[in-house]
Amino acid sequence: MEDKKSLAKWDKRYIWHPFTQMKDYLESEPLVIERGEGFYLIDVEGKRYIDGVSSLWVLVHGHSKKELIDVLKSQAETLCHSTLLGIANVPSILLAKKIVDITPDGLTKVFYSDNGSTSVEIALKMAYQFWQQRGEKRRKRFIKFSNAYHGDTIGSVSVGGIDLFHNLYRPLLFKTYKAPSPYCYRCPLKLKKETCGLACVSEFEKIVKRYKDEVCAVIIEPIVQGAAGMIIQPRGFLSAIWKISKENGLLFIADEVATGFGRTGSMFACEHEDVKPDFMCLSKSITGGYLPLAVTLTTEEVFNGFLGNFEDFKTFFHGHTYTGNPLACAVALKNLELYESEKIIEKLESKIQLLTNELKRFLELPCIGEVRQKGFMVGIELVQNKKTKKPYAPKEKIGQKVILEARKRGVVIRPLGDVIVLMPPLAIDEKTLIELVDITYKSIEKVTTL
Repeated sequence: MEDKKSLAKWDKRYIWHPFTQMKDYLESEPLVIERGEGFYLIDVEGKRYIDGVSSLWVLVHGHSKKELIDVLKSQAETLCHSTLLGIANVPSILLAKKIVDITPDGLTKVFYSDNGSTSVEIALKMAYQFWQQRGEKRRKRFIKFSNAYHGDTIGSVSVGGIDLFHNLYRPLLFKTYKAPSPYCYRCPLKLKKETCGLACVSEFEKIVKRYKDEVCAVIIEPIVQGAAGMIIQPRGFLSAIWKISKENGLLFIADEVATGFGRTGSMFACEHEDVKPDFMCLSKSITGGYLPLAVTLTTEEVFNGFLGNFEDFKTFFHGHTYTGNPLACAVALKNLELYESEKIIEKLESKIQLLTNELKRFLELPCIGEVRQKGFMVGIELVQNKKTKKPYAPKEKIGQKVILEARKRGVVIRPLGDVIVLMPPLAIDEKTLIELVDITYKSIEKVTTL
């Protein structure tokens, strides 16, 4: 391998890192990861770091999981890739059946892609084309939620609601209708959680009643808005939104890219409130964090809306070169088998409670505005003034300082602004989980009391 100094130099010279202000990065010493082992990342110097965000919310069983590596090798020796355009391959068929078996009732068709953004893009295009082919030409809009994040492609950005990420691109985007999301700590309606009566649901219903004849679908991140800072919806919000959508004849898209595969404590977040969407978008943990893969699931009704004679041109003209890649599908299938054989979801309950208990002491710190947790999804919001909820000035880069301090102590985490995110691998052992939380606490304490 090349010497360590050359790697750091070439990284700065050649790579443009995502969601990273490169001016800051070029002035820093880069962390160059060489390998992974269990729940740890190991850099080129040999230093070990707890992988506190599951390598961006994807890792399930840990790094170097033998069973996943073995099936990857075996599949590579059999078939690396074969297009899904008009022909099939074995792993994609087996995985599609498995996915349909474990997702909510009614989702019977699987369309493959390779990341969360594309899975959402597919759902949007399918919903739009479905209505157009039914002759309902006015239906060209989507209802989205404030603080939403659905990816970075143009369609998924159009239904996003985070101004920091999306405002610059507004001239490129299609028109949508935006409903308020229940960010109860900073309520957009200036109400109190205990007495609001889920007023945000009423606001959503007003939008539906006014625009339903123009709307293709409603899109939502069920239970948790991840990129917004782990904002957790009050109980009953999701099911109320779903029921209003269905009562008014709207398609319902559940973006479970971040929440799916156990992150909220159940296999899928929709299960918490028995919601059965018309589309479900899945990616991230589908392969356990080993290969890029995504799926968009939909119903027989939607699928049938695309059937017709060749000359009718009702085909869904969308696809990717690596759609249904056999390597990724084989690893995903083994990943789901491991969920069952190693009882990943069943074993989560006690670890979720442990995490809840460990997080309680964070509220003692004067800089902690709120600690939000749903399953293994945690957001710790840092504020300059707890009483007024005044945030830190962006130029102080408090969240960034906290993760750099944690890195010194042997933990890799990443903030969302000044919300410190914890999303450990689902299979993490209790000792490592406690260490992760403890280092996070000490890092916040040190940075905010300087």
